[in-house]
Amino acid sequence: MNWLLAPLQFAFMQTALLAALLVGVTCAVLGVYVVLRRMAFIGDALAHTALPGVVVAYLYGWNLFFGALVAGLAWALGGERFLGLGLGLIDAAFTQPLGMQEAAGKWAFTVLSLASGFKGGEVTPLFAIGATLGNALAPLLALPAPLLAGIGLVAVFAGAANTPLACTLMAMELFGSGVGVYAALACAASYACSGHHGIYRAQRVDAPKHRPVL
Repeated sequence: MNWLLAPLQFAFMQTALLAALLVGVTCAVLGVYVVLRRMAFIGDALAHTALPGVVVAYLYGWNLFFGALVAGLAWALGGERFLGLGLGLIDAAFTQPLGMQEAAGKWAFTVLSLASGFKGGEVTPLFAIGATLGNALAPLLALPAPLLAGIGLVAVFAGAANTPLACTLMAMELFGSGVGVYAALACAASYACSGHHGIYRAQRVDAPKHRPVL
């Protein structure tokens, strides 16, 4: 015990021990209060949460601000489910009711990520956006959520990639021939409204989608 008590013969060590005891008791009381009230030190938490985004952006030569913004928003808005390809959202769209915030959240994080220079796939996130949007619209249209999730999945991609025929065939392959008519209508409407540019820069639309009225 002598080696443990020996440092306390110095006045500064006695002061340090007293300070440590006071800090320990104070932090314990405050920590219990914060946990019981379910509070959070938001500024400090956001700073730590944004750091991985800054690191990833720096390593890949992307914009540091947007890297921090994506990571910070993902944590602050509970948006970790919106990150990645969105496979979990696609599964949920076919099995449970979802709100419009799922489609909007996945859309927002995908746009922000691509605009920041992040590249991690465009196809599956578009599937996730379409499936969650279709699910959210099901109560308004009084139609089965899985049906509209499937239609939304192919229709959004049909508009983004300018491939209405391929997406109609994909819908029939994935969900059965019975959805063919509905998928064709949705994909054609999405294609007609999506403009003349798609997600693939090398793609060219030979003929105008709309003819002049006059």
